[in-house]
Amino acid sequence: MSDTAVRKAIAAGRITAETDGTINAARADAEWAASTRPPDGTQLARPSRARSSDDGAAMVSTGAPSGSNTYAQARTANEVLKAQHHKLRIAQLKGELIDRSQVMEQIFALARTERDAWLNWPARISSMLAAELGIDPHTMHVALEREVRQHLSELGEFSARLE
Repeated sequence: MSDTAVRKAIAAGRITAETDGTINAARADAEWAASTRPPDGTQLARPSRARSSDDGAAMVSTGAPSGSNTYAQARTANEVLKAQHHKLRIAQLKGELIDRSQVMEQIFALARTERDAWLNWPARISSMLAAELGIDPHTMHVALEREVRQHLSELGEFSARLE
């Protein structure tokens, strides 16, 4: 903070100077936190220490009782959210993000195309295989179609998790 702000705080009695005119920083911080209120009138607590979260944003511990949010914590949370929003917006502009609903539609269309190709395969291949093996083409077709449908049924039990 500025020299002027410190002088005003001493004059107003929000912080106290030592007898020799110096200021104990730790005590001054505590006094400043206890006597300073933000514009909305809630008590403003000074951060006691900062720690870094996984995404690199600074998280502030105010020493307030757990479960209660101070103005400083709310401001910090707001700033972290703004930073995350800007990061996502930049990734979107760079084309690094894709729309989940579009991905789901494309996966569904791909799976349907794959299923249809497998369902048509026995009709295409059964007569050639039957001739090569010397068996009845209809018997071959029925056997291949039964096995393909069983295989597709097993594959249909898979459920993709998109988080």
